Amino acid sequence: MISLFSATNPLLTWSPSSTPTRISYSQTLRRCCTSRTTNALSFPIPFSLTCSRLTQKPNAHTTTNLQVQGSSSDSNKEEQEEEYKVLTAVKSQYNDILIVDTPKTRMLLLDSTHNVHSLLYKDGQKWTRSYWDEFASLPAIIPQGPVAIFGLGGGTAAHLMLDVWPSLQLEGWEIDEILINKARDYFGLSDLEKQTQAGGMLHVVVGDALCSLEDDGRKYAGIVIDLFYGGKVLPQLQEVATWLELKGRLIPNGRLMVNCGGIEESDAINERISTKSVDNAWVENPTIKVLCEAFPGQLSWKRVPESEGANYLALTGPLPDLTSWSAMVPVHLSAAVSKWRPCSPLP
Repeated sequence: MISLFSATNPLLTWSPSSTPTRISYSQTLRRCCTSRTTNALSFPIPFSLTCSRLTQKPNAHTTTNLQVQGSSSDSNKEEQEEEYKVLTAVKSQYNDILIVDTPKTRMLLLDSTHNVHSLLYKDGQKWTRSYWDEFASLPAIIPQGPVAIFGLGGGTAAHLMLDVWPSLQLEGWEIDEILINKARDYFGLSDLEKQTQAGGMLHVVVGDALCSLEDDGRKYAGIVIDLFYGGKVLPQLQEVATWLELKGRLIPNGRLMVNCGGIEESDAINERISTKSVDNAWVENPTIKVLCEAFPGQLSWKRVPESEGANYLALTGPLPDLTSWSAMVPVHLSAAVSKWRPCSPLP
């Protein structure tokens, strides 16, 4: 997830509309779309409309803060006059759904934290330079079999995984049916539900993946876990019992790859991290600590660079041979794969 914000400009308030709304960069006044529903939902647009450039910055709990920044130079004036569009703003049982178009990207924002749960580039670029990319490396180190994504969102991870592994049988779990329909309309999710030439495809399951653990006999070669609410990892994922149930959904030698979010950024925590061995920096992430209890001696971790969100990721099972793994993934992922390390026992 990515959180969008502006620290300087007034926020714009929007209500659901059946038509896209165009927003000029130069516009700074409050303005509302006309709502045609009785359940009006107002969204504060979480970025500056007078700026033109997205930069990344770490954020506690989620992945990246994309802060819109601009230049005052005359040469950028034309770029600053480009427009953003709010394509849709609706309230479902589970989410406040906002889909925003920028000149280069399309973003799915959920809940009041403005977390971006999916990102789509319009120029054909597939890599997001964030944790979604990491998930595409998982199929290289698991046995043959279906792979699940718990927390499908708009399908960013699914797009990447099927692009790299077109024969993959993906099963994407998402609790919000309205969100799925919006992802089909605006993020090309329906294209993934069609069989590729290599035979792979995405099968969407609308439901609560965690509630189905005890009653559903389906097993997977790998499961991607990307479950957040309100900018935080779901509370159920802070319980060892949940992870043991998830472990039971894997076939032999199957693995989980988990987005464990970030940590509360503070001088005290940064000082603790700096004084720890690099191998033990994972102890600042509560989700990884719980995973270590559920998978003793069978857990690896990494923290993506601050420029890419500073998220913690976890991988169950023995640490793979990093040289072989790196050789099996696209060049874009090779260097990232080499950063995985085992969770070292604490002194």
